[in-house]
Amino acid sequence: MSLRLSLALETGGCVVPDEGRIAVFSPPADLDLSALPKERVLILQSFRPAFESYVAAGYTCLPTLPEAERFAASVVFVPRAKAEARLLVAQASAVTQGPVLVDGGKTDGIDSILKALRQRGETSAPISKAHGKIFWFQGGSKDLDDWMPAATTKVDGFVTAPGVFSADGIDPASALLAQNLPEKLGRVVADLGAGWGYLSSQILSRASVEELHLVEADHVALDCARQNVADARAQFHWADARSWKAPVQTKPVQINTVVMNPPFHTGRSAEPELGQAFIAAAAKMLTASGHLWMVANRHLPYETILSERFVAVNEVAGDNRFKVLHAQRPRRVKG
Repeated sequence: MSLRLSLALETGGCVVPDEGRIAVFSPPADLDLSALPKERVLILQSFRPAFESYVAAGYTCLPTLPEAERFAASVVFVPRAKAEARLLVAQASAVTQGPVLVDGGKTDGIDSILKALRQRGETSAPISKAHGKIFWFQGGSKDLDDWMPAATTKVDGFVTAPGVFSADGIDPASALLAQNLPEKLGRVVADLGAGWGYLSSQILSRASVEELHLVEADHVALDCARQNVADARAQFHWADARSWKAPVQTKPVQINTVVMNPPFHTGRSAEPELGQAFIAAAAKMLTASGHLWMVANRHLPYETILSERFVAVNEVAGDNRFKVLHAQRPRRVKG
C-alpha cells in the first residue's frame, strides 16, 4: 500500500472532494491505491509495464493527460528526473480544482520539490514515512508556468523530452553500436527498447532494411521516435519488449535481425535481469538464421545467456566502458 498516501488522506488532514475524478500521475507498478475510490481514479502512466499492471487491477488508465478535463484532486508520484517531476506537478496543478498531493522518496528529490513549492505559496506540512514524504497544496494556487516547458526539445538534431532515456543527447553506448552495425542488416529488423529513435535512424540508413519495428515501453519516448524516424519502413509499437510479438499481417512477420541497447536498471537499482530478458525475447522472435546486435556496459554479465540462447557469440567492438556483441542463430528453447 502507498502508506504515505493513506496517512495523508486518513489522518493527515488532506480532504479529497466526494465527487469528481481523481488523476494519479505516474504511480509505480502495482502500488496499492486502495486509499482512493477506484471508480473515480484515472491512472496516467506512460510506461507500458506499469500501465498494464493497473489495467489488470481494474483501473481506468491513459498514457497521456486528456485535453480539457479538470479533476477534483490529483496525486503525483514524482519520478527521479527533475525536469519530468516538475512537469508532472505543474500539469497536475493546472488541471486540478482541489488538492494536489505530491509523493516521493528522498532519493527521488522530494525535498527539492517541496522547498521549491513552499517558495511559491502555501503548502501543507509534509508527512515523512518510509524514506520519503508526501505533502499537498491547492490546485491552481501556484504559478508553475516555468515548470511546464515545451513538451519536447531538440538535441543533436533529434527530438527528445523530459524524463526519457538519454534526453540530453545521443547515448554513447548507442553511438558505439551504430558505428559497428554492418551495412547489410537483414530485410526485417526489430529495435527493442527503441527510445526516441537514434538507433532506428541509423538502422534505416541501411538499404537492405525493408521493414523496421520500433518497440518501446515509454509512450513519451515513442512519440519522440515518431518525429525522429519519418520513414515509411518504420512501424511503432508501444509495448514491453520482453513480451512483444511481431504482428501478424497476411502471415507472421519474420524478424531477421534484432538491434538493441537494453535497459539494465529501474530507478537507482541495477537489474541485469532486464537485459537478460531482452536477450531471451530476441532469441524467441528471430528466425533460425537470425542475428542479434547489442551493446552493453562492460561489467554486465550477458555472455552466459547469450551462449545459452545462440549458437555463435562474439564481441566485435568495445572500450573500457562498453562492449558490442553479435550473436547468431538462436537456439530453440522450450518454455
